[in-house]
Amino acid sequence: MTFDELTRDIIHPERAVLHPIETAETANRNITLHVKRCDLIHPEVNGNKWYKLKYNLRKSLETGHDTMLTFGGAFSNHIHATAEAGKLFGLRTIGIIRGEEPKDWSHTLLSARENGMQLVFIDRLSYAEKNTEDFKGWLHEQYGSFHLVPEGGSNFLGVNGCMEILSENEKNNYDFICCASGTGSTAAGLLLTAGNDQKVLSFPVFKNGGFIKEEIIKHLEYFLMDRVVAEEYNGSLEVITEYGFGGYAKWNDELIAFIQQMKKDHDLPLDQVYTGKLCFGILDLIKKNYFLNNSRILMIHSGGLQGLNPK
Repeated sequence: MTFDELTRDIIHPERAVLHPIETAETANRNITLHVKRCDLIHPEVNGNKWYKLKYNLRKSLETGHDTMLTFGGAFSNHIHATAEAGKLFGLRTIGIIRGEEPKDWSHTLLSARENGMQLVFIDRLSYAEKNTEDFKGWLHEQYGSFHLVPEGGSNFLGVNGCMEILSENEKNNYDFICCASGTGSTAAGLLLTAGNDQKVLSFPVFKNGGFIKEEIIKHLEYFLMDRVVAEEYNGSLEVITEYGFGGYAKWNDELIAFIQQMKKDHDLPLDQVYTGKLCFGILDLIKKNYFLNNSRILMIHSGGLQGLNPK
């Protein structure tokens, strides 16, 4: 069975339905807000994580590697999805985890271990060196041959996968495409395929996340092999930094209450690390008149709902 045939039996992009959200503000101003439910394409390997992993998985299998090694934190959706994908596709997985081993493991770490991932905790100073050749050499000395996937799946192959998120219909029927950003690779993929008149709004899930704009441009530069052409996408990109809620994997009672209310009122499940912050930001911007009347907004649901159980 080929990779594509195997994938068709496992992953179902056609299940990423458009979920309408209507509030008093959207109704009064005739604003359309739809959520593309990419969390529904697979119970665990879903959202933007599938699109980032798709071509990394293919390369690992086609080049004869039986191991994928990647990086992330204790609440990383990418770590969770990579462990599950490894199990589904018959690959050994190794996760290099940022920081000392916690006393209480997150649900994400527990599920990754249950799915067979070997977890290796390293201090933050060492983790900061993860992209250096010396560090990569040390990894090969320790773990042998493997296909390396960067943190968040944010390499050329990951961006290439994210170019498949939008359908042809979605490239023509929305003014704004909104996504949560951790590494910027999803936003890069969306920019490369968005329509000429569409704007991509990136919502970093960090405190002071303005740096993500340069990361997005770097992804574009690497993909396009031209810095000048990459910077031409600046006109179609805006980074919204006000909704980090104190930092990565941090949240407060207001955000949790919002997530609970969205589930109750709109039957929309959100997590507190990524999609909750994104949705909160979009609805707040609607209230603040950021979007013009009659705007059409598409929010990308990036999955990660295992984050609903932080412990």
